[in-house]
Formats: sequence, C-alpha cells, structure tokens
Amino acid sequence: MQKADGMNYAPVGRSRPVCGPGDFRFGVIGLDHGHINGMTNGLLEAGGEVVLVWDPDPKKVEAFCRTYPQARPARSEAEVLDSGVQLVACAAVTSQRAAVGLRALDAGKDYFSDKAPFTTFEQLDAARRKVAETDRIWAVYYSERLHVEAAVLAGNLIAEGAIGRVIQVLCLAPHRLNAQTRPAWFFERDEYGGILCDIGSHQIEQILFYAGAEDAEILHSKVGNYAHPEYPELEDFGDVDLLTDNGVSGYLRVDWFTPKGLGSWGDGRVFVAGTEGYLEMRKYIDVARDLAGDHIYLVNDREERHISAEGSIGYPFFGRLILDCLQRTRTAMGQEHTFKAAELALTAQARALRIEPGGRACNRHGGNT
Repeated sequence: MQKADGMNYAPVGRSRPVCGPGDFRFGVIGLDHGHINGMTNGLLEAGGEVVLVWDPDPKKVEAFCRTYPQARPARSEAEVLDSGVQLVACAAVTSQRAAVGLRALDAGKDYFSDKAPFTTFEQLDAARRKVAETDRIWAVYYSERLHVEAAVLAGNLIAEGAIGRVIQVLCLAPHRLNAQTRPAWFFERDEYGGILCDIGSHQIEQILFYAGAEDAEILHSKVGNYAHPEYPELEDFGDVDLLTDNGVSGYLRVDWFTPKGLGSWGDGRVFVAGTEGYLEMRKYIDVARDLAGDHIYLVNDREERHISAEGSIGYPFFGRLILDCLQRTRTAMGQEHTFKAAELALTAQARALRIEPGGRACNRHGGNT
C-alpha cells in the first residue's frame, strides 16, 4: 500500500464477509478522487461485489477496472442507476457528490459518498429531505476514523471507560499536497469547498464520535493560504475550536504542510483526554521509530501502555454498512451523525476568519453558504 500520497491512500484489510456471494452488489459513479479505491476495498472485504463503474473519463474507468477486473464499464450513469445494484459509491468532484446522491436515492439505491459529501448548505438540506422522503441510507467515507484500526480500537477503549469521561478531543491532521498530481478542481474553492469543509469534516466527525456527542457549537475557526500564492483559492491551513452539546472541548488543525522527509502522507494524530487518563493515536506513522501506523499510547490510573492496533480489529464499518443496506438498519453510523459532521464542517468553513498572506487577519469569511 502506497503511503506517500493521501489522495490515493487505500487501506487493505483482511476479508471478513458479512454476506454470501452475490448478496450485495454495488456500483461506482465518479472516479475523481482516489478514495474510491479505499471505499471499494472496504466493501469488497466485507463481502460486497462491485459490478459496474461509470465516469465520463474512459482512462479513469480503465484504470479502475485494472484494479478491480470484476467491475464492468457502464455506458452511462443511468446504466448504473437503472441496474440491480443495492448501493452506489461515489468519489466525484466534491461539489458534484450531492447531486449524484440525490439521483441514486431517487433510483432506489443507498448511497456511499466520499468526504466531503457537500460543499453548500443547500446540498445538505436537499440530502436531508431526500433521505426523509425515501428512507434510504446516505453514508459518508469519513476514512480517518473508519479506515484506521487505531481509531477503531481507541473508540472501543473509550467506550469501555479506559480514560473515564471524555473532556477533550484534539485532532492534528497534516496532509501532503503533492500539487503536481492534483486535478485543477482541487484548487478551486467552489469545487472542493474549502479546507475545513473538506479534510476538516473528518476531524469533526471524530470529535463528535469520541465525545459521544450529537451536536456542537463552533466557537472559532480560521483558514489561510500561507505558502501557495500560485493557487490563490487553495487554503493550506485551517483550525476549529468547538464545544459539544455534552460539554466536551474539541480542537482540530488541518493543513497541507507534510514535509517531504516524512515516510507517510501525513502524521495524523488524535489526543483524547478523560477524567481518568488519556490516549493518543498515531495513525499513519510513529515518527522516526516505526513506518507502520496504527499506534495507540494509553495512560490511565492503572498503567501506561503502547498498543499496536495493526491487524487487530479490522474495519467493521463496511460490514455494518452492507448489513444496514440489506436489513434496513442504521448500525454503521447514525444518519443524523453523518449529516451533523458535514453541517458543522460547513458552518466552520462559512464562519472562518481568513488569514491574509503575511499573517494579517481580516474579517472576511472563508467559505460557501
């Protein structure tokens, strides 16, 4: 698995099917982001079968089918939507994902979107209405928790009371830009939504989950372009301070400043403080010690311990999502939780103070509304 480029980072786990051959068939629409490979891997390992793929770029379809030869190129998006697949997975341009989801639900399919699922509040409102109308599932690939074994295991430890009651969740999420490999839309804010809308949505979802919260208030947010004037619509830094509805303090920092010397696309870390201890997740690398990821450092009243989560627990989200689609349940992730993480990311983006070049701040907001 390549670890240099986060856009094409696609975790591979053990096969843990939750259904029989042919029981769950899914199609793919939109190949603009490499996360579609991670989404596809997770569904395949849980017993799904990818049968159709559509993108207007035949070269992208050809590359996808080389990786997943069981997928057949569709002649159009409509062919996927009119087929017998139970779910549509999508990693189109960020601003286009909501429209694909609306069409998928209208066609009687459940929907699995890459993050960020929306770039405007209007898209989010339309998705909420469509889910209420159709009773279909609108899932989102918040991969920085769902596709990281350390993040999954840490959630279990917290739920078991290993650190007492959670009082703060802090997420640090640097990413490597690799600007030369990025498509043009990646640098257009109306298309990608802004840094807090985009990679910030991962972190907000984690804060809500580890806090056991249903909602939060955005206390402060800011964005800036510190070092990439050649891409004036890129935001290479952002942070958010928030407070959840159950009193947990949350902070996140996202940026595009992973240095070339790091052996991974990002040194993603999450720190969770509790009343009886704390833990840290070093997700993708343990700097200067271990190129492998999935490390947890746990300290509480009984012990201090290092836990290697790699290979320990797998990625249960995907199997739960398949069973939710088959059984019409909501065990993988609550629908309102899915939408609330996106809503708070949009809110943080819309309210963000913009840091001007040279470090001067002004009162212009940073995002779309």
